Amino acid sequence: MGDTEKDLVYSESIKAGKRIYYFDVKQSRNGDRYIAITESKKINEGTMDNPRFVFEKHKLFLYKEDYEKFVDALTRTLDVAKGNAPTVSPTSETSMAAEATATVETAPAETVVAAGEQDEAPAEKKSFLDKVKDIF
Repeated sequence: MGDTEKDLVYSESIKAGKRIYYFDVKQSRNGDRYIAITESKKINEGTMDNPRFVFEKHKLFLYKEDYEKFVDALTRTLDVAKGNAPTVSPTSETSMAAEATATVETAPAETVVAAGEQDEAPAEKKSFLDKVKDIF
């Protein structure tokens, strides 16, 4: 299986200004599921008179053996960012876990022609973390 729709188990996107975040659950050849988080940022590489839009993409791959550590670290980080927890320096164990948690790749900018975008009907609001827990 390559990077095709049949590898895709679940997908959700979040539009945030010039950025779109994609949260995808994919399945590998051996049947293991993993999460691919993609940040796609719209950039004008042309001029104001002759715009040429491309999308710069950054991907993070998260594998099943790291889900729990990742969710725990992300939850703590969100709590601090929201002001719900005191700021504490990460321990060396947390830092080492973070290094082992995910692989980050920077993909070259790709030119993307936008097709008609469809808005989906609003579904029950669940946090991303709750959705990940439901899937796995």
